[in-house]
Amino acid sequence: MSTCARSSSIVSWASSLARPAPRKSSQFALTAAPRRGYAVASGSTRFQVFNRRTKWLQKERAASNADESRQADYLKDEVAVRLTERLLDINRHFPKALDLGANSCNVAKALTRDNPDPDPNTPTSPPLASRIGELIATDSSETRLYRDADHDFNAKLNMTRQVVDDEETIAFEPESFDLVLSSLSLHWINDLPGVLAQINNILKPDSPFIGAMLGGDTLFELRTSLQLAELERRGGMSPHVSPLADVRDVGGLLQKAGFKMLTVDVDDIIVDYPDMFALMQDLQAMGESNAILNREMGPIRRDVLVAGDAIYRALHGNPDGSIPATFRIIYMIGWREGENQPKPLARGSGQTSLKDILENK
Repeated sequence: MSTCARSSSIVSWASSLARPAPRKSSQFALTAAPRRGYAVASGSTRFQVFNRRTKWLQKERAASNADESRQADYLKDEVAVRLTERLLDINRHFPKALDLGANSCNVAKALTRDNPDPDPNTPTSPPLASRIGELIATDSSETRLYRDADHDFNAKLNMTRQVVDDEETIAFEPESFDLVLSSLSLHWINDLPGVLAQINNILKPDSPFIGAMLGGDTLFELRTSLQLAELERRGGMSPHVSPLADVRDVGGLLQKAGFKMLTVDVDDIIVDYPDMFALMQDLQAMGESNAILNREMGPIRRDVLVAGDAIYRALHGNPDGSIPATFRIIYMIGWREGENQPKPLARGSGQTSLKDILENK
C-alpha cells in the first residue's frame, strides 16, 4: 500500500472578493492516484515533496495581514472544533498537552468554548480546556503563532507558545506529553511516517494522538477546472497540485509508527464561493498556497484563470451562480502502547462463528 496519494489542488494566485461561511456535508468519495515523481534529498531515503521554506514564507505573509487572515480562518476554526470534540469520548485529565503545528492557535480557541458537546440532549459540559493542565502550542511561523495572542481565549487556559525551526523535527524529550493534537498542519509534512513516529515517541504510555489533515480529493473541483483550462489554452499542464495522503493509507502509517487502537474517519466540509478567484484568495490568506518542489514560478496566466472559472461553473457550479469547494478532512486517533491497554485476542482464538450469528438473525 502506498504511503501517500495525489488528490488536491492548492494554487497561489489571488483576487479580492467576500468570504463565505462554511457549510457541512456528509458526502464521501475515496478515489486518488499515487504520489510519484518527486525528488529525494541527497543522503536521505526521505521523499522531498514540499519546499518547507516556501511554506514558512507563505504562512508569515498570510498572517502579516491579520484582519484578512482571521477572515479566512473559518476552515481552520471549524476543523479545530470537530477535532477537539473527540476529546469528549476520552474520560481523563491531561496534565501536559502539545498542539503541533498550531497555526494561529485555533485548537486552543476551540478548547475554551463553552459547552463543547454538540449533542443537545447531553447536560451542559465545561470547556475542554478544564481537562488540560498545560498546553504547549508550536509552529514555525512566529507571526501566525502570535497573531491572536491578545485575544480573550488566551486567559482561559494555561498555554505556552513556542516557535520551532520546523514541524518535521520534534525536539521534545521522550514520553513527555499526555496528549498530542495537530489540526491542519500534517498535510505539508514531507516525512509523514517519520513525524508520526516522533509523535509516538514523545507521548507517555497509553496516551493519545488526535490529528486532522487535508486529504483525499480536497478541492477536486478546482484541480480539474485548472487542468482542463491549461490544456485548452496552453496545450499542457503545470504542477499546481499539492499531493495529499489518502484515507486508506493513514491507518497503515499510524500502525507503522507504533500506534495502537486506531480510529480513522473522513468528513467533507463544502464551502460556497462567488467564483474561483475568491476561493484562491482565501487559500492564500489561509497560508495554503502551493508549495511543492519544482513548481512553476509566477502567477497562472490570466487567460487560463478566466477559462478555469468558466469551466468550474460549467462542471460544478451551483444553481444560484456560486461554486462549491470540497475540503476533505481526515481525522485520526492513535494511542501510544501501554502496559494496561486493552489488546485484541490472538487470531483464531474466537469461540463463536460469525456465520452462525448471521444465520440466526
